[in-house]
Amino acid sequence: DVQLQASGGGLVQPGGSLRLSCAASGFTVRDSTIGWFRQAPGKEREGVSFLRNRDSSAVNRDSVKGRFTISRDNAKNTVYLQMNSLRPEDTAVYFCAASKIRLTTSSLWTINSYDYWGQGTLVTVSS
Repeated sequence: DVQLQASGGGLVQPGGSLRLSCAASGFTVRDSTIGWFRQAPGKEREGVSFLRNRDSSAVNRDSVKGRFTISRDNAKNTVYLQMNSLRPEDTAVYFCAASKIRLTTSSLWTINSYDYWGQGTLVTVSS
């Protein structure tokens, strides 16, 4: 069975940090493209940060550059999203997703490019 289990969300004050985890089973994250998406209330799901297979190159949306870092622990088959300097506008449900193939830069942002999705974890940034 293929599963993605996202965790690590919570309530944090502006300027704080959280680390989200995406634990995979049934496939290898090292050989997959992994993406973090988020969906705020009343808004569409949007791509946040992506980690490609092979060269492990990362792509981030402009609003999180310098604040969010995506990484991978092959031994734990887990992908992380370290989120620093959090802002109220980062409040959303965060989802991890996996593609079995290497995606082009444009395809990274497309929800339909991904084969598997986790259940989502809520991040609330508020004072």
